[in-house]
Amino acid sequence: MIRTATADDLDAIAALHTAARATYYRGHIPEDAYAGPAELARTRDGWQRAVEGGHVLCAERDGEVVGVAAHREVGGVMTLTQLHVRPDRWSGGIGGALHGACVARWRAAGVSAVRLEVYEHNVRAQEFYARHGWRPDPAEPRVGHHLALWLVLGPASGR
Repeated sequence: MIRTATADDLDAIAALHTAARATYYRGHIPEDAYAGPAELARTRDGWQRAVEGGHVLCAERDGEVVGVAAHREVGGVMTLTQLHVRPDRWSGGIGGALHGACVARWRAAGVSAVRLEVYEHNVRAQEFYARHGWRPDPAEPRVGHHLALWLVLGPASGR
């Protein structure tokens, strides 16, 4: 089930986010930048602000939060800011379901294009986004250690 996140989901979302980030940051940046109690608290605070904004979706399976996606306008551009699936639930369609729910929301809101940034070493996510129609930003393909991607939303039957 995909649903709007609530404050009751914050601990599960923060733990999921931390576990997912560790899979692609490990070995590339210092561990305290993505793990540990201080980072978990900072992550939870960030998710609390996002949940309060109403633009966070959770994927729930068997009563547990197993995926999360967040989006908001950044500089006047709709941006997918986060999409994470609990690593032990990868390849089960959860990310695709979350992505599809985001696309449906964007279309309903009249959004025609969405931007995201994906960590340069997160090849798994890059492949996921490419399968879902995201393409490199021709104007600014890199932002620091991230690749910038765009998704142009076509009619409801396409991507």
